[in-house]
Amino acid sequence: MTTKNTIPISEARKNIFKIAEEVQKPNKIYTLTEKGRPKVVLMSAEEYDSLMENLEILSDPKIMANIKKAEKEFKRGEYQSWDEVKKELGLLRKSSLVLADKGKKRYSAKRKK
Repeated sequence: MTTKNTIPISEARKNIFKIAEEVQKPNKIYTLTEKGRPKVVLMSAEEYDSLMENLEILSDPKIMANIKKAEKEFKRGEYQSWDEVKKELGLLRKSSLVLADKGKKRYSAKRKK
């Protein structure tokens, strides 16, 4: 659920660093007003990038057609389980295979002296 805060620009000016930190939290958005009317929306750069990516996908007719086709196929039961895909790719024999999302963390190995 998105938390929306609406405040005047003059108040935002006084608290801009606090607001900049606040919008880094997921689904946190500030609407800044001038003379009581919405003027600017503040959100994290990450949230903005995600929004733009979603708009790009939604505005691409080919991608949307593929999504709708996949949803219909799924409803008809025309899909493969993850285990079936692993078997088809020959991954079941590789017991050491691990998939992980590293997110934004950077990992490095240290050399032994």
